[in-house]
Amino acid sequence: MKMVVEKKFDQEQVIEEFEDLTKDAGKIQEETLKKILEQNGGTEYMQQWGLNGRSDPQTFKNCVPIVTHNDLEPYIQRIADGDLSPILTGKPIETISLSSGTTQGKPKFVPFNDELMESTMKIFKTSFAFRNREFPIGNGKALQFIYSSKQFKTKGGLAAGTATTNVYRNAQFKKTMKAMCTPCCSPDEVIFGPDFHQSLYCHLLCGLIFRDEVQVVSSTFAHSIVHAFRTFEQVWEALVVDIREGVLSSRVTVPSIRLAMSKLLKPDPELADTIYNKCSRLSNWYGLIPELFPNTRYIYGIMTGSMEPYLKKLRHYAGELPLLSADYGSSEGWVGVNVNPKLPPELVTYAVLPNIGYFEFIPLGGNLNGVEQADSPVDLTEVKVGEEYEIVFTNFAGLYRYRLGDVVKVKGFHNGTPELQFVCRRNLLLSINIDKNTEKDLQLAVEAASKRLVDEKLEVVDFTSQVNVSADPGHYVIFWELSGEATDEMLQDCCNCLDKAFIDTGYVSSRKVNAIGALELRIVKRGTFHKILDHFVGLGGAVSQFKTPRCVGPKNSSLLQILCSNVVENYVSTAFC
Repeated sequence: MKMVVEKKFDQEQVIEEFEDLTKDAGKIQEETLKKILEQNGGTEYMQQWGLNGRSDPQTFKNCVPIVTHNDLEPYIQRIADGDLSPILTGKPIETISLSSGTTQGKPKFVPFNDELMESTMKIFKTSFAFRNREFPIGNGKALQFIYSSKQFKTKGGLAAGTATTNVYRNAQFKKTMKAMCTPCCSPDEVIFGPDFHQSLYCHLLCGLIFRDEVQVVSSTFAHSIVHAFRTFEQVWEALVVDIREGVLSSRVTVPSIRLAMSKLLKPDPELADTIYNKCSRLSNWYGLIPELFPNTRYIYGIMTGSMEPYLKKLRHYAGELPLLSADYGSSEGWVGVNVNPKLPPELVTYAVLPNIGYFEFIPLGGNLNGVEQADSPVDLTEVKVGEEYEIVFTNFAGLYRYRLGDVVKVKGFHNGTPELQFVCRRNLLLSINIDKNTEKDLQLAVEAASKRLVDEKLEVVDFTSQVNVSADPGHYVIFWELSGEATDEMLQDCCNCLDKAFIDTGYVSSRKVNAIGALELRIVKRGTFHKILDHFVGLGGAVSQFKTPRCVGPKNSSLLQILCSNVVENYVSTAFC
């Protein structure tokens, strides 16, 4: 039997292919749409719109409506329940992806197929080629804090798991990582382990065992990297003992993980001493990552949107190492690739890959809330620099003119394809009256208020918010978890500062006339956000895909219960009194 070997990665060839694709992005978009419709035009969903075999963009847009997940949910449910007829795609869907579920409180089902896996590998390879040109790495390893959730079978027998799980479980993933000279330090048993606490401990241990070979430290999201090194602060002495004695800690109980780790772990007193001495000398864990892994070139993961609040802590652990933001996608599919890896995460842009789907953009013109008033969407090549849009996309896995719910700003063009900056999720809005505050506004308010804590060497570990309309007038509630104890006076000051930091005109004017009540700051116990993570994992989510929800809606009652039952102090703003 012939072995299938992934051919050697040719960085310049990948870049050249990307440059060619983006030079004539409009033509590539038309060809991509034609290909999607040729494959799927005969499906039940598409036949109802009267395309009659036509595949030009204008006919497609005239006939096929713009939809949300709610519109497609009945079709996706039938596929999950085992209906094998061509409902959304010509070829049967065999795998279902689950969205993270951190926004609405429950995961969404999304079709996943070979074409989406192919898109994922295109994005990974393109991104790596540009990254490796700026930050070349040799033959080494990646310390990847990646975790797979359990896959389960739907009623119809389809494999279902988070999007990241579906990628990690695909043989193509490992082959591609190996071809790009960044195989993971940890064995599969650790990545696919049933208990993420045990997997995280072993990821850290594997990294230390291979410390001189580690060239990249990464995870899907920045949150997972910060979480990993916060955990390291707690368990480092146990890790040193494991290395010194060559015996895995009894905290790891999963037999498959213990067996896999026993093949890697040998007594190494010299390495144990090195790690012990380095950790003992560090001041407040600053520069921990380069101290532990001296040949690391960069830190890599998604660092935009809801991940931005973790950048300060990540920079603390990273010291002088550059933070490189990963690419732009969602459970539904990919959008763009970071081809300017030297840009800091706050300024990162994503060049849309024109052959992985057909993209349209709804102009927003400052109107984040209104759905009906939106202008007609424009094509990929028609967007204007400086304008904000909501992405609508059509892919190879049965999503047609699908509202992704993301707001992006066009920052420029790479050849003929736009470079997008992620702004916010459209549905993550704090709004009671005429006020409209986005996730970004919340983040800026928290950043402004948390500066009051710096002199006391305190930090906001994590935060979220809620609109409380149980009393009249309604008001904003902000939940904070702190790294230590703060005085009542200081927290009252933070509360007032938060209230003043929301500068949206609708909010300020509503507060002045008491149409919106005084903002409330609730301090929760240490470990509360860890409980939220555990709750999410308990529902079948993967740690790799976890995002702290920045605004907890009324439907997310279990999350609200965790937050409210862990409140230790609360403060009411006097800023507008």
